[in-house]
Amino acid sequence: MQNTIEKIKSLEAEKKNLLAEIDELKKMAEAKSSLLEAEVASLREEAKTLKTIMGQEKLNPQPNVNPLKAN
Repeated sequence: MQNTIEKIKSLEAEKKNLLAEIDELKKMAEAKSSLLEAEVASLREEAKTLKTIMGQEKLNPQPNVNPLKAN
């Protein structure tokens, strides 16, 4: 009987530790998710800006000037 009581206490302690670890991992996952959302939003904005710039270049093409090529 004493062996069973010790086993129960040990398992309860392990359960408590695992629940704390899971809670910490969830917090870390949420933080990573938030960071990735911000990075994706920034990349989307950068892509949108580059598309706008490229669209303007199609309307006003720059002459092909090669500074390495002298006439």
